[in-house]
Amino acid sequence: MQKLIESFIMAANAFDVEGTLSLFAADAVIDDVSVGDAFVGRNDVRHYLERFFVGYSTNSKLLSIEELDEFHSDVRLDFTGDFGHEIGILKIAVNPDGLIERIDADLE
Repeated sequence: MQKLIESFIMAANAFDVEGTLSLFAADAVIDDVSVGDAFVGRNDVRHYLERFFVGYSTNSKLLSIEELDEFHSDVRLDFTGDFGHEIGILKIAVNPDGLIERIDADLE
């Protein structure tokens, strides 16, 4: 899962929305408590990436990965961008095909 997470960070930092989306299942969900909304399906995930990563010039730096099992990891990231600086926690679940099916996101 570490390679998938590193690919996600690299594509998101490059503002490569299509490349980042290719890592998600078609019915993926991002539930982000910090923005108070859930984004369901690729179109919503695209909107999330465009608004919160591209729109805020967000740069993410991996701080840690805790692999809970082969399908679940807790990831801690350092976020910087037009909003300032935050530390975020992503609870990432992948499907058997190795695609992200769910991210539960929050800030520390």
